[in-house]
Amino acid sequence: MPNNALTIFQTMTMLILIVATLGGIAYYGIALYAARKHHVSCNSNQGSQLPNILPPISLLKPLRGADAGLAQCLETFFLQDYPAYEILFAVRREDDPAVAVVRRLMSRYPHIAAQLIFTGEPPYSNAKVYSLKKMTEAAHHQILVITDSDSSVAPDYLQDIANTFAAPEVGAMTNLYRGISGDDLWSKLEAIGMSTEFMAGVVVAEMMEGMKFTLGPSMAIRTDCLRAIGGFAAMADYLADDFVLGNWADQAGYRVALSCHTINHHATAMGFLASFKHRLRWNRSTRRSRPQGYMGQGFTYGLSWAALFCLIFPSPWSLTALLVSLSARILLAWQLSRLLKDRSVLNRFWLIPLQDALSFASWLGGFTGKEIIWRNERYRLLAGGRFEPVKPRGTDLLTADCSPSSRHGITREHFNAEVQPSSTPRF
Repeated sequence: MPNNALTIFQTMTMLILIVATLGGIAYYGIALYAARKHHVSCNSNQGSQLPNILPPISLLKPLRGADAGLAQCLETFFLQDYPAYEILFAVRREDDPAVAVVRRLMSRYPHIAAQLIFTGEPPYSNAKVYSLKKMTEAAHHQILVITDSDSSVAPDYLQDIANTFAAPEVGAMTNLYRGISGDDLWSKLEAIGMSTEFMAGVVVAEMMEGMKFTLGPSMAIRTDCLRAIGGFAAMADYLADDFVLGNWADQAGYRVALSCHTINHHATAMGFLASFKHRLRWNRSTRRSRPQGYMGQGFTYGLSWAALFCLIFPSPWSLTALLVSLSARILLAWQLSRLLKDRSVLNRFWLIPLQDALSFASWLGGFTGKEIIWRNERYRLLAGGRFEPVKPRGTDLLTADCSPSSRHGITREHFNAEVQPSSTPRF
């Protein structure tokens, strides 16, 4: 009887690994097709004319602390080649380290309409959403652009947003992004994961069912669309506000557009522990927001499943499956590097197996635990994507890492060096 039980267990394990491996290879093929399709579509739309009248735009920047490269990231928004826009910044308290950064930039670019808002301690579980609400109340324009503090953009970023909203049916939009790393290994792994794993999932979702969500590094919404979904106050207790904003806009009958304009998202988590905690937070949030989708996410880890299959059941067949999976994964990364114009991927192919192993481990970790740490505050995850702070706010410490060695933001020249396509053949 024990031998029969062991045989059954081994057979079931083998079947699970075979199905997961084949499913992963199939996913790589679908993602490769989706990335290629999006690339072709974007190339065919290049050179489209800007609207005759460029609408004024309000940029909303919720801030908390001064992460590495904050000044360089924020400066790219002051350098926009756009006739009429304003930038609104929101922080909780005047002693926040981000305040000094913002004031220096406002002084350096006095011709840009900018405003700094102090929100006080937020009554919402999602402090970022409360900041967005306060900034929206002070905004003067009908198109609201929301970007994370670790995002940087090219000078024509707002032009692309205006071009996208020229279609009247578009109520919200979002952008693909490439990962920009710091100097340490873990930051590089996180960045290559952004470009070659997470973005694969985005283009697959867009191809399969259209955009039904937005991405936090860059999203924009019309004020009439925002009112139709209940405003930011309706998102007060939701952790994944970016997913909710796009999902609700889609449900309200508006089109959510995925722009061809790629921005930079900087991997600011330095060191293994910080990087893994960031991955784990994202996975726990996703599991609560989209439980069914989170299960399906397991099929995106084809290379990790194939490696386990080969390790546990070594044979010519499992080795072949591993080699096919690795080849498909590398080919997908290459196609995404072309789509995102991310030259760094070409130099870091060898990091992909390690990145995927870490991502797979954090996906498994996402099934456990009901708490996360976000901006030095501990939160308890609730059903339906909601969350709440574990302890009263105002007792945590703001962090600021401004040492030159840890900065990896970009100037205008650095942006051009990072983003422009290479002269040889970046979910």
